[in-house]
Amino acid sequence: MTTKRKVGNLLGLAVLSYLLMRPMHPYELSKALRDNGDARSIKFNHGSLYMVVGQLAKAGFITEQETSRDGARPERTVYALTEAGRAEQRDWLRELVELPEHEYPHFVAALSLVSALPPDEVVDLLNRRLDRLTGDRRSTQDNYDEAVGNDVHPLFLVEEEYRLAMLDAEIAFVRRFIERITDPVAGWGAGLWAAFHEGERS
Repeated sequence: MTTKRKVGNLLGLAVLSYLLMRPMHPYELSKALRDNGDARSIKFNHGSLYMVVGQLAKAGFITEQETSRDGARPERTVYALTEAGRAEQRDWLRELVELPEHEYPHFVAALSLVSALPPDEVVDLLNRRLDRLTGDRRSTQDNYDEAVGNDVHPLFLVEEEYRLAMLDAEIAFVRRFIERITDPVAGWGAGLWAAFHEGERS
């Protein structure tokens, strides 16, 4: 069972994790998240980052360390992790690694309702999805290979390996699904599914 947290946005966990290294202001945090490719795993923008930083401070997980101004630029507040923040970071990350959580992916929702479309159209849509997945797989592999070539430690590429594995699994599933619909002998497209849509048109 997952814990109800004072700050539930995963961006909060990222902020706590980066502040383990050293105190930073939100601009530095944003740059670190982008430079390390975390924007591919955790959705954020300038506004959401500042909002989460404020929530973490209110919860007592981070605290203002200093505020400075560089010339005419706006003031920048540097935040540091508190002991409560260290404990929260460890507990939250352990929970995410250990406990599977039921999610509601859009594609799974579409599959649960896919019979509402004619099988021929579904095959066309799946083939287009397959093209996109294959493109995503190629670009993800390119990014991974480039990082390996730049001697990035394998520990920091684990999420890319997971992403590749998930893409491989979905590509294999979509191919099998297309085959099950289009099989000339036992394909679903020739059975009740197609007959249902034929009846709708008659």
